[in-house]
Amino acid sequence: MNRLLTVSVATMALALSAGSVLAQDFRSLAGQDLQAAHDQLAANHPAAALTGPASETFRGWIEAGLTDAKAKTGQVNSGDSHSYLMRYYARGFRDSNIAITPSFEGLGPYFATSWPGFTTGWRGGQYVVTYVKPGTRNAPPVGAAVVDCNGVTAEDLAQAKLDRWEADLTSEAGRASSAPYLLWNRNNPFATGMPALCNFSVNNRRAREFRLTPVPIQAGDLEAAYRATVYQPGATPLAIETVNGRPWVHVHSFADTAGWDAFNEAVVAQAATLRAQGFVLDLRGAAGQSYTSTARGYGLANRIWTPEFTVSRQPAAGEITYRATAGNRAWYAATLGRMEADSRFVQESLPVIEETRAIIAAFDAALASGQPTFTLAGRPAIADTGAANPVQGQVVVLVDGGCAGGCLDTLDLLTRLPNVRIVGSPTATDSIFIEPTVERLPSNYADLSYGHKAWTSRQRPNNQPFTPAQGLAYTGNPADEAAVRAWVGSLFS
Repeated sequence: MNRLLTVSVATMALALSAGSVLAQDFRSLAGQDLQAAHDQLAANHPAAALTGPASETFRGWIEAGLTDAKAKTGQVNSGDSHSYLMRYYARGFRDSNIAITPSFEGLGPYFATSWPGFTTGWRGGQYVVTYVKPGTRNAPPVGAAVVDCNGVTAEDLAQAKLDRWEADLTSEAGRASSAPYLLWNRNNPFATGMPALCNFSVNNRRAREFRLTPVPIQAGDLEAAYRATVYQPGATPLAIETVNGRPWVHVHSFADTAGWDAFNEAVVAQAATLRAQGFVLDLRGAAGQSYTSTARGYGLANRIWTPEFTVSRQPAAGEITYRATAGNRAWYAATLGRMEADSRFVQESLPVIEETRAIIAAFDAALASGQPTFTLAGRPAIADTGAANPVQGQVVVLVDGGCAGGCLDTLDLLTRLPNVRIVGSPTATDSIFIEPTVERLPSNYADLSYGHKAWTSRQRPNNQPFTPAQGLAYTGNPADEAAVRAWVGSLFS
C-alpha cells in the first residue's frame, strides 16, 4: 500500500510539473508572438509611415499596447488564454483588418464555463435581458436593463470584460455581437467571470437587485441563448424566395464556397421579376474579407442592374499608397509567382499580371531611392453611359453588424443606385488599410493578418459603418425573423 501511495504521489507530482512547464511555455510563446506581431506591423504596416487619424491610432497603440499586453503574459496558461491575449493586442489598433487569429479551432461563439441561465443583448444603448432559459429561478425578466454588477456600472463592466477581448466596442456591430457574454464566464483569465449580484431596471423603474446563480449548462443552451439575441444566418447562405408576395434575395455570405454558380444562375433566371417588382436584398451576416468577396457583390449587382448601368456608378478606386519595404515587396513577388505559374490565370487575367509587375517595379524604384512610401493611381470614375435603369421597383437592402468586408464594398456601389434604401442596423466597420498579408507567428498557434496598402482616397472614411437613416432603422429583436420580415414588408407600403 505504501508503494502504491508513493507511486501515486510521484505521478501527481509529475503531472503538476508537466502542467507548470506547459503554462510556462504558453507564457513564453505569448511574449514571443506579441513581439513578433509588433515587429511585423512596425516594419511593414502603412499606418506607421502615413499621417491622419487612422495612423495616429495605430502609432498610439503599437508600443503602448505591446507593453500592456506583455504585462499580462503571466496569466497565459493555455492555448485559449493565448488567443485571448493575441486578440486583445490586435483589436487595440481599432483596425478591422489587423487580426491575430488562432491556427487551431477555438472556443467558438456558443461557449461558457458558467452562466446565470439568461443572456443580454445590446438594445438602444443598453445591455438588456433578451433570453431566459425556461425554468430559471430568480432571473430578471426579458427587457430588464443591466444597471450595475458588484458595484460596477454595466458600461464599465463591458469595457473591462468585452472590449478587445470579445469585440471592438467602439462599433455598434462589436457591441451587438459581444453583448451575450456580458454576464457569462467565458474562461478568460484576464477578465471577471459571472458576477454574483446585479441590479436591473425593470420597465424603466428603480433598480432591483438579483443574485446570479450558476445554472447547469446543457447541450444547446448557450447556442439557443445567443441565437435568440443576435441574428445568425441559416444553413443556406444564398437563395431567392418569395416573402409576403415580394422577391427576397438572400446573401448571407461572400465566401467562395457559398454556392455562387447555382445562385447566380437563379438570379439571372429571375432578373425580369426582380427588376419589375423590386425586391429585398438581405445582406445580414454577409461577411467576406477577400478581393473575390467584392467581385461577388459587384457581379450580383451587374446581373440585376446590368453592367452597362452600374459601371458609371461604381466608386472610383482612387489612389493607393504603398509602404516601400522589402517585406511588402516580397508579398507581391510571391503573388506574381503564383499568377505566372497558373496557365489559366495567365490566359484569362493578363492585365492583372501586368499590373502586379508594375507594382513590383514601383517598389524597386522606391526602395532604391529610399522612399518610405509611393502612391499609384487607381481606376478612375467612368462617365455615365446613358443606360436606362432596368430596375423599376423599390429595392430594400437589409443589413446588420454581420455585414463586413466585401459586403461594405458592395454597399458602396448599391448606395449609388436609384431607388435603393439601406435598412436594418449599423454594419461592421472596415479599415482603409486593405489587402491582407498573413503571417504565422512563432508559436505556430496563431496567424497575424493586416492590410499592407492604404486606400487613402476612399470616399467612405476609415472605420465608417453604413447606418440606416432615421425611420429605416430596425429597433426590434433582430433574432425574431417573423417580426423582421413584417417590418421590412411595411417599408414597401
